[in-house]
Amino acid sequence: MSTLLLSHKACLDHVTPPGHPERPDRLRAVEEALSHERFQFLVRDQAPEGDLDLVTLCHNEHYVTELRHIAPTSGLVYIDGDTSMSPGTWEAVMRGVGGAVAATEAVMAGEHRNAFVAVRPPGHHAEIGKPMGFCFFDNVAIAARHAQRKYGIERAAIVDFDVHHGNGTQDIFWSDPTVMYCSTHQMPLFPGTGAKGERGDHDTIVNAPLASEDGGPEFRSAFENLILPQLEKFSPELLIISAGFDAHYRDPLASLNLRAEDYAWVTRKLMDLADKSAGGRVVSVLEGGYDLQGLKESVTAHVGALMGA
Repeated sequence: MSTLLLSHKACLDHVTPPGHPERPDRLRAVEEALSHERFQFLVRDQAPEGDLDLVTLCHNEHYVTELRHIAPTSGLVYIDGDTSMSPGTWEAVMRGVGGAVAATEAVMAGEHRNAFVAVRPPGHHAEIGKPMGFCFFDNVAIAARHAQRKYGIERAAIVDFDVHHGNGTQDIFWSDPTVMYCSTHQMPLFPGTGAKGERGDHDTIVNAPLASEDGGPEFRSAFENLILPQLEKFSPELLIISAGFDAHYRDPLASLNLRAEDYAWVTRKLMDLADKSAGGRVVSVLEGGYDLQGLKESVTAHVGALMGA
């Protein structure tokens, strides 16, 4: 079966201040990487706009309404030191929601084996009622909730290998026994959450923090010794990946030392796990990755693995 790629040019219209690492060139780098002939069999489609009723599966209505209200028609609105909105931000954010949901529907319906959603801004730092860390709505969390509501999924898992801990995803699912959240991330680092002892109300939060300068061996060990065994016990019916590539050794925002082959390895491991309990259903959504060359190499490896290379 095929791999689906969802993206949309509107995600280029979310403009950030000059010098900001979360910039439109990130998506252009992804597009360039996936234009190679080895990806000629990717099925490509447009990420639709998401619906606000889907957003409120994970975020409170007051927050959603307020964010829509402050979205500017000109200039930039600064929400915090890292996070701002431009006139193109709202549509980009809603394409991210819509892309994650549409990819999940396509995979759940058996139309595609798996999917990669190339959108920006990222989402895993957005808490139930608070934007932060470049993020506004948590795309992977919304996709998981939607799969539960529409398809009756009893156990969904979200695996996050972004270099920053997904505090938003953890916040949303802290008290939910039906969603397992697993994360490798550098610690200490923004946002300061993700200690190994943070396990949620039902032991369904699995944090495997890595130290500065850790690389492939430590990353693979965290998966083999902690994350993959917990996932196997949980036996998810759908696996969603928060695919951040800022643990790459070239990335300027952190100091882990992953390489493209590490992303290919972890992708294959997660696909193997999904084959056992989830009918192979994997949906991957872009999060971080701020060095353009590192991002190209990592996305090439990740999507190549999804396609079975």
